[in-house]
Amino acid sequence: MKPWFVIVVLCWSPWVSAQEYPRQDVNLNQLADEWYGVPDQDLDYSDLYENLAQLLAHPLNLNTASEEDFRFIKMLSEQQIKNLIAYRSNQSNFISVYELQAVPGFDVETLHKVAPFVFVTDPTIALDKSFLERIRTQSNNYMLVRYGQSLQHAQQYSAQADSASRFTGSPGNLYLRFRSSRPSDFSFGFTAEKDAGEPWRWNPSQQYYGADYFSFHAQIQNKGRLKNLVLGDYQSQFGQGLMLGGIFGIGKGGETITTVRRTNIGVLPYTSVYEAGYLRGAAATVEVNKHVHITGFYSHKRRDAAASADADDAFISSFQNTGLHRTEKELAARHQIADQSWGGVVQFKTGMLDAGLMYNRVDFGVAVQPNPAPYNQFAFSGTQNQNAGGFLNYTFQNLTFFSEYARSLNGGAAGTAGLLWSLSQQLDVSMLFRKFAANFYAFYSNAFAEGSTTQNEEGFYGGWKYKPSRRWTMAGYIDLFRFPWLRFRSYAPSAGHEGLLRVAYQPSRTVVLFVEAREEVKARNASNTSPLYATADGTKRLFRFNIEYGVAQSLHLKTRGQLSTFTFQGKQTQGFVLMQDLGANLGSLEVTARYALFDTDDYDNRQYVYENDVWLAYSMPAYYGRGVRKVLMMQCKVSRALTLWLRYGYTRYADRQEIESSAGTIAGNVQNDIKFQLRITF
Repeated sequence: MKPWFVIVVLCWSPWVSAQEYPRQDVNLNQLADEWYGVPDQDLDYSDLYENLAQLLAHPLNLNTASEEDFRFIKMLSEQQIKNLIAYRSNQSNFISVYELQAVPGFDVETLHKVAPFVFVTDPTIALDKSFLERIRTQSNNYMLVRYGQSLQHAQQYSAQADSASRFTGSPGNLYLRFRSSRPSDFSFGFTAEKDAGEPWRWNPSQQYYGADYFSFHAQIQNKGRLKNLVLGDYQSQFGQGLMLGGIFGIGKGGETITTVRRTNIGVLPYTSVYEAGYLRGAAATVEVNKHVHITGFYSHKRRDAAASADADDAFISSFQNTGLHRTEKELAARHQIADQSWGGVVQFKTGMLDAGLMYNRVDFGVAVQPNPAPYNQFAFSGTQNQNAGGFLNYTFQNLTFFSEYARSLNGGAAGTAGLLWSLSQQLDVSMLFRKFAANFYAFYSNAFAEGSTTQNEEGFYGGWKYKPSRRWTMAGYIDLFRFPWLRFRSYAPSAGHEGLLRVAYQPSRTVVLFVEAREEVKARNASNTSPLYATADGTKRLFRFNIEYGVAQSLHLKTRGQLSTFTFQGKQTQGFVLMQDLGANLGSLEVTARYALFDTDDYDNRQYVYENDVWLAYSMPAYYGRGVRKVLMMQCKVSRALTLWLRYGYTRYADRQEIESSAGTIAGNVQNDIKFQLRITF
């Protein structure tokens, strides 16, 4: 099969060069549509998803990537992964990304979808050069400098503002990032960020290095029996994330199959600016023999927390995860508690079986004692938590089984089990069962769940995806869940469900259309005058339609509408957003623009929408209220080594004369924001 394919690749070389994908400019907009669920928690999703975007910016080597690596990009079915691995084993190494067309089950659409995330190493390049020489000649080296701010200053920056709420720093957001890496060989770099309102200061004794947040890492891989060593900041993903889960878990979205299973990819460098999701110290994976790997890790860092005012009886009432240190109160919570975590994983893999045992212990420097509330009677308290558990994954033909069980030695247990099944090349199904005790505690977990923590939940998920032809795709899921104990804003045991139906039509590479309907029913506290708490079901329905089309080779348009309703105690409220996007490729200059109209009755109908942003930044704001939003972004490739981005956003509200948000209070109904980014590659 190889000879004819080499001839085809050589004959198509002009087409290949014209269609080569920019490895560092993945279409995150399309991934957001396909992967992510509609957010319903009041979290900073931009920071969470930026972590995943940075990991996806480093493509996989087609000739060395494992099954878990291919599962991580969430684009291939179990059947396609199996066919790819079998083809690689039978035909030796790939000579081009475009050879994927020769793999059974891969068509042109799949190739174009996967191509930005994979690469093939030049066979003439070997590891016989020195480490420093490989850094200089073979690595991906870049420096990012990003600056952004709102042109309207919040009242909290004023000298007349109350001292407790006054921001102590400048209104600009500054981001610095350097990374040098070569896949499966090494990686090192740092990330620094000063949020808007934070001061710029230098005080190493208080972990201030100019910017308020500073992260660094150094990693080497595949050095004999040492398969992986990370020093500095890192994240870990083992099993299904009950105990050790990185912050790149994906919720329930348009992709109903592959996002259900967490990927068992081990330890990775941490490069995000989300300040609550990393470990800091050292982690290493050693190969004992062909089938057994042992991973050990140690971390010691300080976490933000609300401390008691009584010095004689010091304790922590709650952890603070915003990462913001602008006011005196926020600064007082900075690095208030020591977090020491250590543990290990013994992993056994042979053929289609992947299993492991895990242990993790977390020690806090001060006792954790939450403020009493009806819903948190099972919340963690004390100075130490220990978890032990194991995972088991097995693939048989077109069926993949995955599971994990974990127990807090001073509390309850958590378990999850599921399967992915390619019934045919057209039909895939997924199922997952989960059960988390109310007194199961894991501080670095990220399992598939309805709630924001791996605690107090039981549920069953069933998903399907059917592709009757190359042009049509239909998908859906139903998730049934219950909460055995009270939750925040729901002071009674409750149950609910969530379902989705999505139909997509792609008549050509330049035209994509989908419609989607989603419903979620979940209980919350009802408004009443009784001293007893009562709950009622709230029903959220969301309808979306989207059409993307290429007018010409250099012009791309997208139209989208979202409509939601929320019904609670007999009252229904609504919200909608209508958007028009435009993208133009003018050679070295790329321009994208958006015009959006939104109108929501209340916060329950806020509309989360992905916005195009600069490279490695992820923007998913919530449109709330009534107004108009405009975004213009330009990317200019000045030279092979220098790329510039400029982004401008404009929001005008028709229902207020004062804009309040977590960034502060702005007088007036207009907010403008700018962002500038410079990337230097060398």
